[in-house]
Amino acid sequence: MIRKIKSGEFRIYSRHVDPKTKKRKNLGTFSTRAKAEEHERAIQYFKQH
Repeated sequence: MIRKIKSGEFRIYSRHVDPKTKKRKNLGTFSTRAKAEEHERAIQYFKQH
């Protein structure tokens, strides 16, 4: 899940809430949405391989 944060950057959060903290994990912050989407695809690829 990609969200725009106050600083204007885009942050990737995990899809599921962490049961310990009750929040979503921060999986990285990127300057552009395109870079964030590219990294999210890489995350999804490595989850399967």
